Amino acid sequence: MTRQFFAYWASRLQFLDVHYHARPDSYHRRYSAFEAGQQYARYQGGVVLKNHLGSVSALAAAMQEMSLPVFGSVVLNAAGGGVNLNTVRQALSQYQFEGAPRLLVHLPTVVSTTHKSALSRTFSNEYARYFAGQPLSVTDEDGKLRSDVEALIHFARHHDIVLSSGHTSKDQTLRLIEAVERVDGVRLMLNQPANPITGFSAAELRALGEYDWLYVEQCALTLYLGYQTPQDMYDVLTQVNNVVYSSDLGQPAQPDIGEWLEDSRRWFQASGLSAERIDAVTRLNPLRMLDPEPSPD
Repeated sequence: MTRQFFAYWASRLQFLDVHYHARPDSYHRRYSAFEAGQQYARYQGGVVLKNHLGSVSALAAAMQEMSLPVFGSVVLNAAGGGVNLNTVRQALSQYQFEGAPRLLVHLPTVVSTTHKSALSRTFSNEYARYFAGQPLSVTDEDGKLRSDVEALIHFARHHDIVLSSGHTSKDQTLRLIEAVERVDGVRLMLNQPANPITGFSAAELRALGEYDWLYVEQCALTLYLGYQTPQDMYDVLTQVNNVVYSSDLGQPAQPDIGEWLEDSRRWFQASGLSAERIDAVTRLNPLRMLDPEPSPD
């Protein structure tokens, strides 16, 4: 019998982190993909790896061969060929394991911005440094979505992927939401919308409305770095529809997975989250977002 993604993993995972960085990547990372998989398995969780250099679908498939709860994604930066359908097709072609979920496809994360990251990071090598200086944009000089982004949205309607907004500005994110809504049948995740490049508050996210195809990532790193107040994060966790809770960790100078889990328990308690809501944002919503089939309520 073919393994059903949601049923299989819902019975095995206590949580699913949809945003973690492991080696190899643009910057030095705390763990290799194998070590990260071991750590998440130890805590009875799963992890979606994210890599600014491109696809980790083949790496995730290799980790699944070793029975580790690791899932893949692709980031459409210049290093991976940019916003190109063949880049996505190639990543999908290597996402080979029984019951594979939808592939998370991130729009560019290397963008032109005046924001200076508070992270202290070390490039992995000179090639990674080069690609960090190759920004891309989802919009043209007139502020309209680029044709390759429009093509990707239409592609997503017929393939097992979830689009992620990447590091878009607030205006670009709104244009993306409008375009996805027009096409219908596409799942979109707003990638860490509280970060300074995007800048959505909890109230603004709540005002976007409630759609079954729109997911909102709340990562811990925006709070750790002081980009978001604790109250705004609590409001997102308690009031915004379809929240998927993540870490965005893996940096050697930031908390390890166990510390993040402990901090998360403290934050959930401070925000007054019910046990049902905690389960939704940490496990059920991520699984539903990635499920190739419509998931049970």
